[in-house]
Amino acid sequence: MLYIKSFTFNTLLENTYLVYDDTKQCIVVDPGCYSQQEKNTVANFIYKNKLQITHLINTHCHIDHVVGNHFIKTTYQVPLSIHSLEKDNLKLALAFSGNYNMPNYIPCDPDVFLNKKKYITVGNYTLDILFLPGHSLGHIALYEKKNKLCIAGDVLFKKSIGRTDLPGGDYNTLMHSIKNTLFLLDNDTTIYPGHGKTTTIGNEKKYNSFFK
Repeated sequence: MLYIKSFTFNTLLENTYLVYDDTKQCIVVDPGCYSQQEKNTVANFIYKNKLQITHLINTHCHIDHVVGNHFIKTTYQVPLSIHSLEKDNLKLALAFSGNYNMPNYIPCDPDVFLNKKKYITVGNYTLDILFLPGHSLGHIALYEKKNKLCIAGDVLFKKSIGRTDLPGGDYNTLMHSIKNTLFLLDNDTTIYPGHGKTTTIGNEKKYNSFFK
């Protein structure tokens, strides 16, 4: 069985995800843990559930999604994976850290570029890498077909979409990514967004005012 554990962290109420299965292999997606208490919360869950961290992945590299990278990377000795088009955003994160009350952010360099891969594995499961630019240049999502779930970062939210006024953002590109990639998934696919509550593809087609 595939499990998803979510945490809401830092001043921007970002959703951090741990994805794992019965083999105990686990990936960490968008670690937003900034304070020591938040880091302890993640570490305690990993320890209590005896999880083996195999991947550290950023859907995109805005400060609220990367502020915990250094902690996860150094604590569990795993490589950091991003899309290569997010390199500039990762560098900019330090400049933005003070604006969002995260002045002690420690940058770290990427090790793997996800645009060179089509999928990653978590134990016995395969997660497809979807390219979804618009909120940022190199935004990606992780989609698991069998369980119909998608960790979508800041592309699609419950009754909303990601902002496009940050570096690399573009409204028309974002709408194209949603309509021509996410909305092709089954309607009962669960979306795990970067902020807020989960939703489904079907609900967003029906209730999201951006698509009326």
